[in-house]
Amino acid sequence: MKLTLRVWRQKNADAEGAMSTYEVDDISPDMSFLEMLDVLNEQLILSGEEPVAFDHDCREGICGACSLVINGDAHGPERTTTCQLHMRSFQDGDTIDIEPWRASAFPVIKDLVVDRSAFDRIIQAGGYITAPTGSAPEAHATPVPKADADFAFEHAECIGCGACVAACPNGAAMLFTSAKVNHLNVLPQGAPERETRVLDMVAQMDAEGFGGCTLTGECATACPKGIPLMSITSMNKEWLRATRKAGKR
Repeated sequence: MKLTLRVWRQKNADAEGAMSTYEVDDISPDMSFLEMLDVLNEQLILSGEEPVAFDHDCREGICGACSLVINGDAHGPERTTTCQLHMRSFQDGDTIDIEPWRASAFPVIKDLVVDRSAFDRIIQAGGYITAPTGSAPEAHATPVPKADADFAFEHAECIGCGACVAACPNGAAMLFTSAKVNHLNVLPQGAPERETRVLDMVAQMDAEGFGGCTLTGECATACPKGIPLMSITSMNKEWLRATRKAGKR
């Protein structure tokens, strides 16, 4: 396959960025999208040019590090992570636009790499439990109803890639935050602090500068792990309950 790539290049967060055009040839349909970028970078290095910086780690769709907007879609045309997207999803002669996540809370570090530490701070705001409890208890010491376990696991699948933010027209992080809140709050170990957790995590999300949620659903459509839109509804109920309870104290 021969492809034309229009790639966002930006030296740092303060520099002006622009799209640069490159040609790559002899691309196998069985290559992953990141392997195709590896080919581009080898080509750039051999010609004495600066390689394109892009984020990646496991390349197995697990870690959530890869984060590209491809032809306007977070992670590209398939509902998967960028590293699991293969070049068979494109046609010979295609022009492909490659950009970083676009959100004020995700500033560009260089080229296609963005700073997603805002997600880390949201998680840190909620934590799990603040009371010292000693070593981990035996796995079956606290029974968990099957429905609760399934609900928690469904939301624990979130890998924090940020596709929900990149896809949202408002740059909202509600799907990510709700996945973490619901994952922790539904389990008995997390129940004692469920009110403070949802209030603190939502407050931190707002402080990071993410946009407001209008439930357009683009976040759930782009999520490679299939976190459902109803996750946001569940968190909103938790937040309202916690707000009312806090107001009565």
